[in-house]
Amino acid sequence: MANIKSSEKDIRRTKRRNAANSQNRNRLRTQAKKLLKALKDGEKESVQPLFKEYSSLLDKAAKSNLIHSRNADRKKSRMAKRINNQAATA
Repeated sequence: MANIKSSEKDIRRTKRRNAANSQNRNRLRTQAKKLLKALKDGEKESVQPLFKEYSSLLDKAAKSNLIHSRNADRKKSRMAKRINNQAATA
């Protein structure tokens, strides 16, 4: 346990940040799963709005250093590629 006042504050701050970061990471994963499910089920009209929201969440996560910006770009690129491949085959 921390003995110094600033260390105790650091612990509290870290707990808050961890909670917020895990919530945002879960939101990203959930959105990706929703998008993949819509692709799998062939719901063409719902894919574009879901992808737009997913891209936005990725950009926000990259901006706040939750994930690296190149990681966000890669995820968006791969998801767009899947969407385009699905549209081409359907």
